[in-house]
Amino acid sequence: MKNSDKKPKVRRSKDEARMELANRLFFRLYQCANMLHKTGSRAVEAEGLTTQQWAVLGALSRDEAHAGMGIGELAKYLMVSRQNLAGLVSRMERDGHISVASDTRDRRSRIVTMTLSGRHVWQVLAQPKIRAYYEEILTDFSINDTAHALHYLLKILENMKRLDSEQLNGQDEDQAD
Repeated sequence: MKNSDKKPKVRRSKDEARMELANRLFFRLYQCANMLHKTGSRAVEAEGLTTQQWAVLGALSRDEAHAGMGIGELAKYLMVSRQNLAGLVSRMERDGHISVASDTRDRRSRIVTMTLSGRHVWQVLAQPKIRAYYEEILTDFSINDTAHALHYLLKILENMKRLDSEQLNGQDEDQAD
């Protein structure tokens, strides 16, 4: 092969290479979120749940949420807007998984709690399927791999939360929508 037949090597700057990797990383996060919704919902569909409902029940199943969570508190924990949560909460209340009641301390606020039926769906029906789903997805991950992935996702999440706060300039998210 003659020298003139060789393709010239294109040198990219470190910034260009970093941005290309960043683009690939965030696109993969996007794909993972979509696949989590699709495959995760399939894992619990027999219980009439979606991944969003799975997240709500998971949030409400924590010890610190035993007495329930305010709508705003739940939205903040799940990192969704109150508007996005409203329809989900209505469907879950209709299905008997959760109940929504006025806060005894502030009648304007509403508290979401898991019902006995919701607790049964969560603990008895959904949890074994969720654990099996995790096992399947993380089958070739060591504990170290999982810990490292979690560490880096938490770093990304903290930076996103910081950026969100800066963009809102102290406004409540629902006011900015």
